[in-house]
Amino acid sequence: MELKQSVIAITGAGQGLGQTMATSLAQQGAHLALMDVNLEALAQTKQLCEDLGVKAQIYQVDVTNEEQVETVFSDIVTDFGALNGLINNAGILRDGMLVKARGGEISKMSLDQFNSVINVNLTGTFLCGREAAVKMIETDSRGVIINISSVSRAGNMGQTNYAASKAAVATMASVWGKELARYGIRAAAIAPGVVETSMTAQMKPEARERLEHMVPVKRMADPSEIAHTMRFILENEYVNGRVIEVDGGLVI
Repeated sequence: MELKQSVIAITGAGQGLGQTMATSLAQQGAHLALMDVNLEALAQTKQLCEDLGVKAQIYQVDVTNEEQVETVFSDIVTDFGALNGLINNAGILRDGMLVKARGGEISKMSLDQFNSVINVNLTGTFLCGREAAVKMIETDSRGVIINISSVSRAGNMGQTNYAASKAAVATMASVWGKELARYGIRAAAIAPGVVETSMTAQMKPEARERLEHMVPVKRMADPSEIAHTMRFILENEYVNGRVIEVDGGLVI
């Protein structure tokens, strides 16, 4: 795919990795449909993209709400006339052990704690991927859908909900790659390892050091390195149905 003048939608675009991916695409001349629940954060990303000379529109949306998702993708096509890519980046964490016994008391992960993560990370990815595919077909736009998975998809202690959601979105990308290729739509996933974020920046030095020591390359990923992988998938027309791990060799 030629990124210049293409139209790419990004969920969770208000901050962090989503914002980095948006500005990375803007540097290549892509126009951006920026989605998040946080309008203030979206406005900042929009300004960063527009400063790079591209068109950027913001859309406040709850990705777990089917009606909102359907509406926003219709709005994107109305505003841009096409849709060439979707980065399913929106996600949350609510970590906890499945069960935990201490001092004769047993606590457990609540159904709400499980479902809240599944709803955003998995259901949100499903809804946005489905609507993006519909709009790409309707507008006869060759397109690419990229799901953001995680190295945790292999199974990580304290992340029953998160690991399950990230394994599922990786699998969905593989399924979509098979189903949608007939329409000129590719799909793939990226499974990052530990990424430098505002949250990891606030970690205690000793905790950060332990985390970095787990990674063979002895550091966290810079968000720009994940964005670089995203651009590779978009641009390389033969990448389809695969999960690319960008984790510094980390094995969970």
